[in-house]
This record gives sequence, structure tokens and C-alpha cells, in this order.
Amino acid sequence: EYWDHHEEGIYVDIVSGEALFASVHKFDSGTGWPSFYQCLEGTEQKEDTSHGMRRIEVRSRIADSHLGHLFPDGPKPSGLRYCINSAALRFIPVAELEAQGYGQYLKLFA
Repeated sequence: EYWDHHEEGIYVDIVSGEALFASVHKFDSGTGWPSFYQCLEGTEQKEDTSHGMRRIEVRSRIADSHLGHLFPDGPKPSGLRYCINSAALRFIPVAELEAQGYGQYLKLFA
């Protein structure tokens, strides 16, 4: 749902509402998944060796939701690619940030 989404705002964990990613850090990775080069604050990383691969799983801190995976092939400035599942996210447009309790993120869009 969000791989080709270009509206300004933030993406939160659909379960807990934790702020995870901002549209200003989103980029087209060519994978068909929403991709970000930086997270906000609500993520943790864990080693994932499933399916015969070695990857870094991205999980939300409070709900411990599986969000996607982190790869070291993203753009500058971080060089990271958070490859995230749209089904784990809820989008909050800039115009609704304050009303929904996420006013502290408005500065990202000034």
C-alpha cells in the first residue's frame, strides 16, 4: 500500500502507534516495499537467520511487531535501507500530526 506513497507525514506501528518513519526519509529502492534510510525512534533490530539467510530484522519497540528488514545498501547519508512491510504501518498526514498526538514531528516538515 505505501511503496509508491508520496504524501508528507509519518508512518506509525499499526499495533501500538509508535512513531517509526517519516516521509522525508523515504526513497524508492526499486524493491516494491516502502523503504527509508532512517527511522524515527520506535524500532529495534534483531538478527534473523531464517530461510537460509542472514539479515537484520526490524521490530517495533513497544508492540514487538515485525516491520521488515534492514540492509546496508541504502542511500546517503546513512547508507541504510529499512525495507518495511506496508501491512505493519499506518500513515498519518502532516495536517493530522498535532491532532493525533504526534506534534513533535512537525519540525521535520518545516
